[in-house]
Amino acid sequence: MDTSVATPGTGSSFMQDHLDALSIRDPHQPEFLQAVQEVIVSLEPVIERYPHYGRQRVLERLLEPERVIQFRVPWQADDGSVHVNRGFRVGFNSAIGPYKGGLRFHPSVNLSILKFLAFEQVFKNSLTGQPIGGGKGGSDFDPRGRSHSEVMRFCQSFMTELFRHVGHNTDVPAGDIGVGGREIGYLFGQYKRITNTFTGVLTGRAPGWGGSLLRPEATGYGAVYFAAEMAGTQGQTLEGKRCLVSGSGNVAQYACRKLIELGGIPITLSDSSGWIHDPDGITEEKLQFVMELKNERRGRIAEYVERFTSATWAPVESEAEHHPLWCVPAEAAFPSATQNEINALDAAHLVEGGVRLVSEGANMPTTPDAQDTLVDAGVLLGPGKAANAGGVAVSALEMAQASQRLRWTTEEVDRHLKRIMHDIHAVCLDAAESYSFGSDYRHGANIAGFRKVANAMIDQGLV
Repeated sequence: MDTSVATPGTGSSFMQDHLDALSIRDPHQPEFLQAVQEVIVSLEPVIERYPHYGRQRVLERLLEPERVIQFRVPWQADDGSVHVNRGFRVGFNSAIGPYKGGLRFHPSVNLSILKFLAFEQVFKNSLTGQPIGGGKGGSDFDPRGRSHSEVMRFCQSFMTELFRHVGHNTDVPAGDIGVGGREIGYLFGQYKRITNTFTGVLTGRAPGWGGSLLRPEATGYGAVYFAAEMAGTQGQTLEGKRCLVSGSGNVAQYACRKLIELGGIPITLSDSSGWIHDPDGITEEKLQFVMELKNERRGRIAEYVERFTSATWAPVESEAEHHPLWCVPAEAAFPSATQNEINALDAAHLVEGGVRLVSEGANMPTTPDAQDTLVDAGVLLGPGKAANAGGVAVSALEMAQASQRLRWTTEEVDRHLKRIMHDIHAVCLDAAESYSFGSDYRHGANIAGFRKVANAMIDQGLV
C-alpha cells in the first residue's frame, strides 16, 4: 500500500482562488463554503492530470447549483392561529440521474445549510454507484411539540408548492432531520391527491405502500459496514471494540444495533439536552428502551439512567469549548448527530482516549481542523459522503423496487447494502492511493465522487 501522502494545504492557491471567488458570491453561507473547501482541497492533482476538466470549467459549474427554489408555506395551527414558514429545494447536480436527497424540517434550516447538504449529496450519491444526482430541501418549520394534525396541515401546504418541482424522473426527496415516516406519509398523500398519480416520488415510505425494507436502518448500518471495512485494512474487526456514538435518533440507533450484531460495544448516546455513558455497554435490551423512548414517547436521553443504573448522564452547555462525550476512552467513534459536532479539541480528546477509527454517520460532523488532527494522528477517518451513503443507497434501491412494482426481502436489501458499502470503501481507497494520498479516505471520496460526475457533465455538453 502506498503510504506517501500528498498534502495540498489550506494555502494552496488553487483552492484559495476558488474559495475567494465563492465567498464573494455567497458571503453569508459558511456551511456551504466549508463543504466546498473540504472537497476542492483534494482536486488540484485531478485537474492537473486531466486538464480538459479545467478547460471545460467543470469545477466552477459544479460549484453552482442547477436550481434553487424558495417558497412560502402558510399553515394553520390547532388553535386557529396562522403561521408562515419558508420552504426550499436545492437541485445541485443531475448529471448522473434525477436529484436525490432528503427534506429537513428544523428551525436551523437556511439556504447555506441546504446548499452544503445538497453539494455533499452530489458526491455521496456518485459514490454509491447508483444513477442519482444530488439535491436537498426542507423548511425552518419545527415539528417537535406539534400535533399530528398540525404536522399534516404543514406537510400538505409544503407539498402544494413542492409538487411542481419534483417527480420520479426529476427529483426524488426523502426524509432527514424532522422528516420521518409520518411526514413522508403526509407529503406523499398530498402529492398523490394533487397529481392523481401513485409514483416513487418520495423514498422512505412505509413498506406497506411502496417503501423498501431496511430503509430506516440503512444509514446507521452502512456507517458500521464502512467502519468494518476500514478496520479490515488493519487486519482487525469491530468485535470487542468500545464505540462512542453521538445522537440518539435514527442513525445512532441503528449504528448501535449493527455494532451489537458485529460484536462492538456502544457505550454512549446523546441528544440536545445531554449525553449518557454506559460503561457496561448498550445491549439490545437497552437499545430497545432508547428506541421506544425517542421514537414513540419523544423523551430525553436522560431517562436512560433512570432505567439502567450502570449509566451516568450529564448535561452539555451549548457554549462549551468541547463535548465531554468525546473524552470517554474508546477504540472507535461514530458521530451521528449533526454537522460540526467534533472540533479540533474534541478530536484531540478522541486521540488521547485511544480512538483509532472514526466513521461519520452524520453529514460533515467534524470540522476541517478536527479532521486534520485525527488523520495526522493516524486515525482512520471515514468521511460522511462515503460512510453514511448507505441511507441514500437504499433509497435508490427503493426507487428501483418501486419502478418494478417489487419488494425485496430484508436479506436481499442488506446484501445489496453491504456490497455497496464494500464498493464505496474500495473505490475511495483506490482513488486516494492513485493520487498519492495514501489511505486518506477524505481525498479518495472527493476524487472518486468528482470524477464520475465530471465525466458525465462533459459527455452531456455545456448545460
